[in-house]
Amino acid sequence: MPIIKLHYCQVFNLRYECMKRIAYFLLTNIAIMLVLGLVLQLLGVESVLQNNGSDLNLQALLIFSAVFGMGGSLISLMMSKWTAKRMSGAEVISQPRNSTEKWLLSTVQRLSDKAGIGMPEVAVFPANEINAFATGMSRNNALVAVSSGLLSQMSEAEAEAVIGHEIAHVANGDMVTLTLIQGVVNTFVIFFSRIVGFLVDRVLMKNERGHGVGYYLASFVAQIVFGILASGIVMYFSRLREFRADEGGAELAGRRQMISALEKLRSNSGASELPDQMVAFGISGGARSSLQKFFMSHPPLEDRIRALKARG
Repeated sequence: MPIIKLHYCQVFNLRYECMKRIAYFLLTNIAIMLVLGLVLQLLGVESVLQNNGSDLNLQALLIFSAVFGMGGSLISLMMSKWTAKRMSGAEVISQPRNSTEKWLLSTVQRLSDKAGIGMPEVAVFPANEINAFATGMSRNNALVAVSSGLLSQMSEAEAEAVIGHEIAHVANGDMVTLTLIQGVVNTFVIFFSRIVGFLVDRVLMKNERGHGVGYYLASFVAQIVFGILASGIVMYFSRLREFRADEGGAELAGRRQMISALEKLRSNSGASELPDQMVAFGISGGARSSLQKFFMSHPPLEDRIRALKARG
């Protein structure tokens, strides 16, 4: 069970549409981890975690956890563009069909050149809300997508600032950075969940050799619990990168435009509420409880605006 992964969706504002994509992406990661785990069990690889049939080999377990944790994270990164396009319904612009798409392509090209990165793929995805995201394996192999709602509700100056924010995510290497953080966190989640499974199997279930039902059940449950708790670490680093991306967007498109875009976003953020099943994630800009703030991927918009004004 992996931790929530946001490197696929370096999002300007996480609202309902993007949260659906994150939920779908989480399911993709779960599927990857479960398939890898099933294959390893069928091949007998987890038997290396036993020493003399009874004791836990911590060194072998740590190596196993690192390969498994980093591997799942890297696979997710490699699939990020493909996953983002299909789950968002983003349509890549190969040839502009109108003046808006022409402007979008030229703006992304100009800001990418200014940031010193390769031209990303540019796409538009159907959503009434103001939204945008960037993803990809590297600075020169990225995707920048904006919502149809952003293009219709924002001025060109504000939209340019949003694009600059996403370009800054790419230029800062946020996708790779979060992937590495995710991999390290996954490693320890797997490591400690297996230890819990071993203890339950030996102490509570009194299984003296091999891996019994208690080991697999307890390690699975522990992996879910540790994964949810550890996601707060990933969210903390995600919040830090947002301030950097805001500053990068201000440098690329102008500080006044970046502040204006965030203020437009704030004025629209209260128009809709997250559905009940999503509120627990607490990653919208309006979250205020301590638990919600712990799982926020983005700082409150007020804090982001204040930080930009302070640096001006």
